[in-house]
Amino acid sequence: MKNRLSRAAWKRVVVILLICAPFSGFSQYWQAGGFIGTSNYSGDLVQTRVDLKYTRFALGVFLKRDINRYLTIRGGLSYGRIAGADSTNRDTFLLKRNLSFRSPIWEGQLGFEFNFLDLDEKKITPYVFASVAVFSFYPTTKDSLGNTINLRPLGTEGQGLAAYPTRKEYNLRQISIPFGAGVKILLTENWIAGFEFGLRKTFTDYLDDVSLTYVDRNTLVRTRGQKAADYAYRGDEVPVGSHVTPGTYPEDGTIRGSDKYKDWYMFTGLTLSYRFGGGSNARNNWRRQKVSQCPRF
Repeated sequence: MKNRLSRAAWKRVVVILLICAPFSGFSQYWQAGGFIGTSNYSGDLVQTRVDLKYTRFALGVFLKRDINRYLTIRGGLSYGRIAGADSTNRDTFLLKRNLSFRSPIWEGQLGFEFNFLDLDEKKITPYVFASVAVFSFYPTTKDSLGNTINLRPLGTEGQGLAAYPTRKEYNLRQISIPFGAGVKILLTENWIAGFEFGLRKTFTDYLDDVSLTYVDRNTLVRTRGQKAADYAYRGDEVPVGSHVTPGTYPEDGTIRGSDKYKDWYMFTGLTLSYRFGGGSNARNNWRRQKVSQCPRF
């Protein structure tokens, strides 16, 4: 008898929750908008987590669908540029290595956004988000004359060489996990402005073309050419007047980077979106339903 009463009580609770749920009278909105801001990188060419000296621009567009007042599905396309250089560090090891890189980032993502407050009632809400993304990159550097050098085809760490069978060419298309936080403000019934900071966890250590150790110079020159060795180690190009003495190509197996941590990139900036698909009548109906449909005890 007790079990039957218990099951009946639980059924009643479920019915009450469904009646009072914030989904019940909510008009699902769409949002279309854009993002403008900055991009940064964290990896083997920075001594600190992020080198703000190499902040670059980022742009994006997005489309959102409000599931209820607190949960939103989001998808978007973004473009940014990342860069880094040993020359801006203080560590002697990094200065002697004297490497640099830059790369475009194209990203497509799909995920969820959780709003802490009801935007229509409070006019402002902080939020957090998490997504899954596919992105592409292509690391390059500049020679002494300012010409662009594509790094991946050089195989600077012996990628694709028979002498180093465990070192495969890295894929220029990868998966990342974007996540972060922001705040948005309801400017009018249809326009929403915001600020967002988002980190991107990647599963590659080659955004900067640096990860493991130096390979044998003679093997690299013989199989990939002199240029590969020249851009695997640029310590002989240390500027005149620098307190770092120009060096020579290190021995096979000498540390070049560290694969202990994967590379990251991040986008920070302002958002502006236009909201459509709902209306004031729908919101008023929801508020009336919220009061009238919930049973009183």
